[in-house]
Amino acid sequence: MLTRFAENVWTVDAPLSFLGMRIGTRMTVVRLPSGALLLHSPIELGAALRGEIDALGEVAHVVAPNVYHHLWAVDAARAYPRAKVHAPSGLRSKRPELRVDAKLDGARAEDFEGALVPHAIGGSMLQETVFVHPSTRSVISSDLSENFVEAPDHLPTKLYLQAGGILGKPGWHRLLRVVYRDRKAARRSIDALLEHDFDALVLAHGRPIARGARQAVRDTFAFL
Repeated sequence: MLTRFAENVWTVDAPLSFLGMRIGTRMTVVRLPSGALLLHSPIELGAALRGEIDALGEVAHVVAPNVYHHLWAVDAARAYPRAKVHAPSGLRSKRPELRVDAKLDGARAEDFEGALVPHAIGGSMLQETVFVHPSTRSVISSDLSENFVEAPDHLPTKLYLQAGGILGKPGWHRLLRVVYRDRKAARRSIDALLEHDFDALVLAHGRPIARGARQAVRDTFAFL
């Protein structure tokens, strides 16, 4: 069920519907230098998937990367009670049952053994923090971009993606651009992210981008 994305980085896909649209979602597993694991944007952890994860190492971190990717964070926190749970400040009121041990807003690379560099995306209702993984020149995210390069079989989803201008290419749906309330702050955050050396991007919706991710991110945020 786990798919190797890069060295010490794995992903696993899961179905997800949003307003009736079949957009899917994705969890990322990162192995840190100590051998400990980080679960980014957890999905439902069935017995088979848990077995694969546990075979890789001990889960030390559970990350809910923004205020929307949290559906299975509570279950992951309960499954791994010794793991440190990271989440944005805004999630505390939205999911009071979620144990939050550390705010992502102030996260530092040292919190993740220096292997991941947290980067908060400002000006957005999503309150997302993405992670630069320098050793693989990757960025691990949930909603930094979407990449539906292949037309889905589900007609309403296909029409939704076409209307948003993101069918067949990376981008951010036109209707969802409203989440960037402070576009100047968001632009500063994206420009700072683009200063990092990365070429790959893990995202939650659509296909991960193995090459050319910096240009894809640049194109995604041309509207800012």
